[in-house]
Amino acid sequence: MDFAPLIQRQRRHFRTGATRPLAFRQEQLRRLQSAIDARDAEILAALSADLRKPAHEAYTSEIGFVLSDIRHALKHLPAWMSPQRRRLPLIAWPGRGSVLPEPLGVALIIGPWNYPFQLLFSPLVGALAAGNCVVLKPSEFAPHTAKVISKLITDTFPSEYVTVVEGGRQTAEALLLEKCDTIFFTGSTSVGKSVMAAAARHLTPVTLELGGKCPAIVCADAPLEMTARRIAWGKFMNAGQTCVAPDFVLVERQVFKPLVEALNRAIGAFYGDNPQTSPDYGRIVNRRHFDRLIHCAGTCKHEAEDLYIAPTILPDVSWDDPVMREEIFGPILPVIPFDSMDEVPALLLDRPAPLALYLFTNDRTVQERVVSGTRSGGVCINDTVVHIVGRDLPFGGVGESGMGQYHGKAGFDCFSHQRTVVRRSTLFDLRFRYPPPKLPLSKLKKACRFLLGG
Repeated sequence: MDFAPLIQRQRRHFRTGATRPLAFRQEQLRRLQSAIDARDAEILAALSADLRKPAHEAYTSEIGFVLSDIRHALKHLPAWMSPQRRRLPLIAWPGRGSVLPEPLGVALIIGPWNYPFQLLFSPLVGALAAGNCVVLKPSEFAPHTAKVISKLITDTFPSEYVTVVEGGRQTAEALLLEKCDTIFFTGSTSVGKSVMAAAARHLTPVTLELGGKCPAIVCADAPLEMTARRIAWGKFMNAGQTCVAPDFVLVERQVFKPLVEALNRAIGAFYGDNPQTSPDYGRIVNRRHFDRLIHCAGTCKHEAEDLYIAPTILPDVSWDDPVMREEIFGPILPVIPFDSMDEVPALLLDRPAPLALYLFTNDRTVQERVVSGTRSGGVCINDTVVHIVGRDLPFGGVGESGMGQYHGKAGFDCFSHQRTVVRRSTLFDLRFRYPPPKLPLSKLKKACRFLLGG
């Protein structure tokens, strides 16, 4: 697999300058919007075939999410593209400074299988808004969605501008051998390390959206029924296969049993007595991930032929159990009691920083203490997942949960180079800066404070 001609063709197209004008970028975003609207039934059918995603959930979390990204970009793109004035020190007077966002060039976007449409197209919106050419690599583990994506892109854009490359691991590795101008990867931490190592050969900048064991902390003052509903909703959508899903719950011991009971009630209210028959509950993506979940989680209701694992609360879990050693990424939720909030930040800081942290309490002192005393990509207080939907809120990880941010302007910035431009006048020239020195060093030190500012 030699993708050099593909990358070279896109780079030649980018160098023509065709992707730079505002009107061009707006038109391409509108074309993408129209193409998605026209094919939403096909996309929903593909998501159902790959993950048994319920239509309402799939539209909201995948199609509707991306369309919202496009509308937001169309509304704000003129302001995002405008040069931003910056002050210059007196030594550069007379002059004018600005920062000009410029497209990086050819962007490679590698998507995951859990939200195979949203997590490929949301960064695509940022890349197109920023004026780049794009190579999309959808996940082979969501093959029906990958085929719909390939046809949608092929019918909408010329391949020298946006193209789709389908295939498995070897295809991704072959793409990573080529010199792109930026790489955007969403997936596991282990694969993210391989992507970063491949990018290092060409000094290609990377954005990594990874995962981690996202904790939900529940204090005794939290309203338990609402808390349970919001945790269960965030955890069990897409059968737990969400990078920002609560991975485990830490709950104050005095409300441990009531919370476990409330979580089980929430599951019953959402999916009925037998979630396997619920039209609102999805499936595990494939047998390999199914077997991994059964191995790490132990006892839970499941059916291998249907790739079904019941939404499961695990109340008897210790920090040393297998289910607590790696990200679960499935519909299994360990619940662990704690005795004092004093112990919680230290417990979390001893582990890799997660992509999200959830805290349920109305105590502002506790809220500030947890936010300042822990690390995570994002924080959501008294809810789960909703912190990722704000277009004015950057989304991304830290440490092993990733690097770089996107959504809204952060997505535009992710695929842009902030280029400094200084314009000097030729009407006046400060001669003292040229050698030989015109001032003794003692006077120069004082002058620098005035001329360089700060």
